[in-house]
Amino acid sequence: MKKTSAAALGLAMLAPFAPAATAHAETDPSIVVTDKGAVRGTVGRQVRSFQGIPYATAERFAAPRPVPAWTGVRDAVEPGKVCAQPAGLPIGRASTDEDCLNVNVTAPVGATGKLPVIVWIHGGSMMYGMGHLYGPDRLAASGAVVVSMNYRLGVTSFLTHPSLPESGSLALDDQRAALRWVRDNIGAFGGDARNVTIMGQSGGAFAVCGHLASPTSAGLFDKAIVQSAPCATPGNASRTRAEALEDSEKVIKELTKELPDGADVGEYLRELPMETLLAAYGTEREPRPISGTRDLPLPVDEAFREGRFNRVPVLMGVNRDEENGMILGRELATGKPMADDEYEKEIRVAFEERADAVLRRYPLGDSAGRSLAKAKTDAIWSVPTLDTARALSRRTSVRMYEFAARETPWYVGMGEPSFPAAAQHMSELAYLFDLPLFEKLTPGQSALADRMIGAWTRFAATGDPNGGGEASWPRLRDDRGRHGRYVQSLAPGEWKRADFENDHEYRFWSRGER
Repeated sequence: MKKTSAAALGLAMLAPFAPAATAHAETDPSIVVTDKGAVRGTVGRQVRSFQGIPYATAERFAAPRPVPAWTGVRDAVEPGKVCAQPAGLPIGRASTDEDCLNVNVTAPVGATGKLPVIVWIHGGSMMYGMGHLYGPDRLAASGAVVVSMNYRLGVTSFLTHPSLPESGSLALDDQRAALRWVRDNIGAFGGDARNVTIMGQSGGAFAVCGHLASPTSAGLFDKAIVQSAPCATPGNASRTRAEALEDSEKVIKELTKELPDGADVGEYLRELPMETLLAAYGTEREPRPISGTRDLPLPVDEAFREGRFNRVPVLMGVNRDEENGMILGRELATGKPMADDEYEKEIRVAFEERADAVLRRYPLGDSAGRSLAKAKTDAIWSVPTLDTARALSRRTSVRMYEFAARETPWYVGMGEPSFPAAAQHMSELAYLFDLPLFEKLTPGQSALADRMIGAWTRFAATGDPNGGGEASWPRLRDDRGRHGRYVQSLAPGEWKRADFENDHEYRFWSRGER
């Protein structure tokens, strides 16, 4: 008896719903049949792209629900709706749309067999962002099927109240729904549903950590890439229900001040205009999923320390100059560099009772802004990222990197910074994605980008980034006093070990000197 492929079987099962599409999908690379119906994308020289495919439906403050099937062929040539968010950051776009749960799929043209799958979870403090901003063509052309998604943000995901029993962590719930969609459909696009890597940066990487710590995310991914997210710092990747309720209390009081006693708060909140909800929630929060639940039994940092996480291979890294971006952003907002006489005050605000020791260890240099950025990068990003990688490495394979390029693209249309941005927060993204936020890569930067994409794709395929003629990249080992020597420095020229502990004053921050 002739064996039937899984893809052919799936097409046969869907034939009654879209017979013409099913027939064309076998010969037309622009048409793919999903479990809900056929979609038509675009086919280029290197990749084919499908955008705005719904993976779930979103009702306000409710868990994601299944998408109804459709007949005929649905256009998937334009990005889908952007999830509701305020104006404020160029990585997002002001929106009041709520039914916004859609994915974008990019796959190499003409690829045969099942390719590794990379699922990109965009950053933006879980307040801003949209999946289609990150052009994945170079990443996909290297030999992977790349999926990006939109998921609920800010008030629509994290507002917490007893009358809203499903709300509080909807961003992760939506992402799980997207991962289930990948499991059920990615084979039709040429991807291997048994070889899925979740990848995120900043807020998106904190979400990746949430899935690592979530038992209900188990089996939905096989590897994880965590960029610029020191998840083992308490409170960085999750919060308690009490903290979530406290954070939402003032917002809900403001929204319900006209509501009569005894009225249904949840029903009232579901009927308010989205503009009202967004305005009350504001723009300054960095909300996180709630721990102590079935989906996230332990705080993420505690789950990592106790080994109660999904033990898949992890690629984790940090940028050498993370805080440069934050300091230079303030400079652009104020129109002037930080004055030297502001330095000590900023250190005292940032480090409080440790300020004297920090000032001795980090004296004012040639630039107040650069000096402040160095201290904050080491304390907030570099040291905690190594601690996070160490915690994971005790139970699973971890490769850690430091993105250390000195000359990186600056933001399009922005004035020149007072000191080099170097490997600032987000700068590595210009090497992995086509991002309109940044200036075009130089030939030298493009060469580094190709090498990084190669390492990321090898990791997605095998769980090991080694190869491509690069220097050996060992697994991180939690050797006392020597763990920093396993951090791979990614920069032009030969990749080599970073002198990570000395460069970032690891012992000073770990010992808590005062």
